Amino acid sequence: MGEKEFDVQGFARGIHELLVLSTLQAEKKHGYQIGIDVEAESDGLFCFRHGTLYPILHRLEGDGLVRGAWSRDGGRRKKIYALTAAGRRHLTGETGRVQEIVTRLMRLLPPPTEAPA
Repeated sequence: MGEKEFDVQGFARGIHELLVLSTLQAEKKHGYQIGIDVEAESDGLFCFRHGTLYPILHRLEGDGLVRGAWSRDGGRRKKIYALTAAGRRHLTGETGRVQEIVTRLMRLLPPPTEAPA
């Protein structure tokens, strides 16, 4: 990792994208389900505020990392998203980069101690 200056905001934005890609590994999903799954799988640590998930999905679709297709569910149209091969490669590569960043961060922080009783 050779960056001179670490882009914290870009990193945070990238985490949201990785969470979306990760939830699409096993199956196709519509946006609302992606949001529910991210929140459930992270035990509530990560959740998408109103209006943040769909711009991420549109950006990922524009980048070719997910593919969206419209379907009908009881007369109502929903866009179902699937992970592309490029999305799978991106997820794998970025997962390694995130691991390296977290490892470096943990080296800077003091070790956890037990809280006083």
